[in-house]
Amino acid sequence: MTDISQPYHPSPSAGRPDDRQADTTDFGFRDVPLREKKSLVRNVFDSVASKYDIMNDVMSLGIHRAWKKIFVTELAPHPDLSLLDLAGGTGDISFGWLRGGGGPAILSDINVSMLTVGRNRALERGLVSGLNFIAVDAEAIPLADNSVDRVSIAFGLRNCTDKLQVLREARRILRPGGRFLCLEFSRVQVAAFAPIYDAWSFHVLPRMGAAIAGDRESYQYLAESIRMFPDQETLADMMREAGLERVSYQNLSGGIAAIHSGWKI
Repeated sequence: MTDISQPYHPSPSAGRPDDRQADTTDFGFRDVPLREKKSLVRNVFDSVASKYDIMNDVMSLGIHRAWKKIFVTELAPHPDLSLLDLAGGTGDISFGWLRGGGGPAILSDINVSMLTVGRNRALERGLVSGLNFIAVDAEAIPLADNSVDRVSIAFGLRNCTDKLQVLREARRILRPGGRFLCLEFSRVQVAAFAPIYDAWSFHVLPRMGAAIAGDRESYQYLAESIRMFPDQETLADMMREAGLERVSYQNLSGGIAAIHSGWKI
């Protein structure tokens, strides 16, 4: 297994993002200097890592487990296919891939605390064969062009600073015929449900974060980051801009979450 004690630091030319016009970006509902977002996000996940799985159950009332099963089925695990699991955190997608009969997998995350939890869970479950770990920024992936068959990112893209660059990197490392899949909270499509969902997100969830994880502010950020994330059509357009083809999406639970898919043709 790969040493995860330090995050990967790419060479100056590796996965270099395009020049940006703005010098600020969103961190939840706040505008922050572009260069500061990654450290702010890292602090959030350092804080919540040990309680992340419990809080995922709280945030989604346990429905995230069903969403992830659907997501892994869409990945179509096969022994001859390889997977890069971006922002893989505590490992659910990588574990589902391996249990489903998938080939070699790389569990990656920019946050070492989250990745350490994922590695410990893999050891507990006896799922280390065929699984490697690497701390990596999804905007600068240290893999060669055309090197993997599947790239997944589940509940991680919204925390990335340059989302379009992440999509471009995913396409770059996919082999021709490879597929990118993203599972993320999205825009609710049932109007009558929106007020209930807002009340849950902005009033109940931060209080539960304070009670369970001892961290109200991090869960306030997580709720805000969902609202700042591109809606279904906007994300689909971004994937096309990144060069992915046959882009599609399916809503889950009325649009609370969505799975986006794109291919490298």
